[in-house]
Amino acid sequence: MHGIFLGSDGATPQILDLHRANRHGLIAGATGTGKTVTLQRMVEGFARAGVPSFVADVKGDLSGLGMAGSPTARTHGAFTTRAAEVGLTDWAYAAMPVQYWDLFGRQGHPVRATASEMGPVLLARMMGLNAVQEGVLTIAFHLADREGLLLLDLDDLQAMLAACAARADELTATYGNVSKQSVGAIQRALLQLRAQGAEHFFGEPALALSDLIRTDDAGQGVVNILAADQLMASPKLYATFLLWLLSELFEQLPEVGDPDKPVFVFFFDEAHLLFDDAPPALIEKIEQVVRLIRSKGVGVYFITQNPVDVPERIAGQLGNRVQHALRAFTPRDQAAVRSAAETFRASPGVDVATAITELKVGEALVSLLQADGAPAPVTRTLIAPPVSRVGPVTAEERRVLVATDAVGDRYDVAVDRESAEEVLAAKAEAAAASAAADKAEAEAAKEAKRGGARSNWDVMATSAARAASSSLGRQVANEIGRQVFGGKRRRASGGGGVMGAVVRGVLGGLFRG
Repeated sequence: MHGIFLGSDGATPQILDLHRANRHGLIAGATGTGKTVTLQRMVEGFARAGVPSFVADVKGDLSGLGMAGSPTARTHGAFTTRAAEVGLTDWAYAAMPVQYWDLFGRQGHPVRATASEMGPVLLARMMGLNAVQEGVLTIAFHLADREGLLLLDLDDLQAMLAACAARADELTATYGNVSKQSVGAIQRALLQLRAQGAEHFFGEPALALSDLIRTDDAGQGVVNILAADQLMASPKLYATFLLWLLSELFEQLPEVGDPDKPVFVFFFDEAHLLFDDAPPALIEKIEQVVRLIRSKGVGVYFITQNPVDVPERIAGQLGNRVQHALRAFTPRDQAAVRSAAETFRASPGVDVATAITELKVGEALVSLLQADGAPAPVTRTLIAPPVSRVGPVTAEERRVLVATDAVGDRYDVAVDRESAEEVLAAKAEAAAASAAADKAEAEAAKEAKRGGARSNWDVMATSAARAASSSLGRQVANEIGRQVFGGKRRRASGGGGVMGAVVRGVLGGLFRG
């Protein structure tokens, strides 16, 4: 059987053809109608067929895929009865090969991506930026790329934005208006993102897709389970991360056309979070990825309560459908019932709109793609029970499974290599040191100029003082000579003239000195 047995109506088995499994799908239904069991059964089927998968564990109960079910579990009786009803004669409990992941690194291996890998469009979506702010963020990314600056984490992005604010006039002349107000708004959004725990996600070592797309020694596909219970407190972070991962798969995987079985299957639980308040450009991007990723061998399955949560353009790409019960209590619910009924291929004897509201827990309307690619007529189907545990693993079981999987410890320690923050800080420090040196040199030149001017005045003043003192000294000496040696008569004698000259010389020298 080249397919996954999902259940039966008692006569006709419902088998998901692996060759058509990359044509995507939808699992919908109200809370408590059995969506999680259907999802678990489908994931197990892909794993046993050798197809690795990725699933977000929103409520924590999908972690049980890593442990076999137990005959002592309260669901054992119902499961054995259901297995007999749908004709499963070889049904037995078994565990699936799993790898646990967690953006916060608490319940699994840390998941990281660089800011450059995320890109400005998804980051703007994550931060709820408007068109103007998204444009400024795009300029920051372009400038970093142009100047060879690595944007690895939120610190790098924050430093790059600060640099953009400092160079706002220059960037405005080149790229258009870059206002400090817009930069400030982005900085505040980054602060909110940090408060949601996003700083744990941005950095290195970045997640390698090869660690997701792998099989175990027995050839079974590994089930990658993302612990999303805490992540759901930040719905935009959750939705943007899964969209980023989907985009990475699209960009990195080669074209394979329509393989015999998918290369990888991606399950997007709580899908409405991806589309809530999403701008048209983002919806168009998602539609493009969903439409084209099929040729990469990737199947995308959306899980949501209400089928109208998925936009029509994307819902039209989902070929394999499992619809659990809907409760038509409100006008929106009634519209959802009608919408869901219209998406199924009619089947004789099945009133889809009525059946959707009457389905029991573990029962669904199923329409899968046939071998020729056409959807099979809708069938009211009892879903087969899973073989792994329905419910969460214990903390100790999780610890052992994480420690013994093939990923090892390669993501456990964050790496902080030189990037935009360090380079910009070094440039700022060098610029500050250069400015300080220039200022000191200018001050020194100014002081030297002032010092030279004082020296010239001193020389002039000293010369004038010496000249004045020399003249005064001679006058005083003459006067003393007259008083000591007498007037003209004494000066006429030779002795008086000599002594007068000596006194004048001494006194003149004193005054000059």
